Amino acid sequence: MKDDHAQRMLESLDNPIWFALTTEHRLLARSHGVARRYPPDVSPLAALLHPTNDAFADLQRLVSPGEHVALFTASSLDVPGNWQVDRSRWIDQMICEASLVSPPPVAPLSLGKTDVPEMLELTAVTEPGPFLPQTIEMGSYFGIRASDGRLVAMAGERLQTTAFAEISAVCTHPEFRGRGYARDLTTFLAAQILAAGKTPFLHVKSENRAKVVYQKIGFRLRAAICLTVISLR
Repeated sequence: MKDDHAQRMLESLDNPIWFALTTEHRLLARSHGVARRYPPDVSPLAALLHPTNDAFADLQRLVSPGEHVALFTASSLDVPGNWQVDRSRWIDQMICEASLVSPPPVAPLSLGKTDVPEMLELTAVTEPGPFLPQTIEMGSYFGIRASDGRLVAMAGERLQTTAFAEISAVCTHPEFRGRGYARDLTTFLAAQILAAGKTPFLHVKSENRAKVVYQKIGFRLRAAICLTVISLR
């Protein structure tokens, strides 16, 4: 029975946005029928319980014309004709059941709402994925500052369910790459999540060289996930 439960929990990562918006992030959810989404200033992520035409009709009630929303699914989506597929690609979902390395000796700095303007500047330069004015509401974020005080690296938590927490927005300013900042931030966050009794996971492009770093930390490939960005025609 324990193994069955563990397997069901793992399978929840096939639809991680849905499980986040119906558990830990339910207070952030905008909902209609069997569709959920984050507020537009928090994240473009949205989810369906099952990708049926009725579910897409429910999602339509939550999306403005021309607005882009992104879904994570275990299979490629068959999108109804009133939706346009703006982007579709497979990405790797990795999980870490035990860290292979020790956290950095000096803990990164906790980032708060007063740091958001700098976080937006950093993510605009590095493009780690969507980071919006209220994305910080999704979890804890940490950063590293240069000697002159500039925020030069950051990472944080995005999707969160009862059993899993996603590490996201891992980025380093181009001038400060090669110093291990991304590794240190990811290692620190993974240790924090594991200590809280959850399993860290993340999504990464298959061709991204950061995968090697994640593997050394203890992440393993769990599944290929289809990222689909859609908008209403």
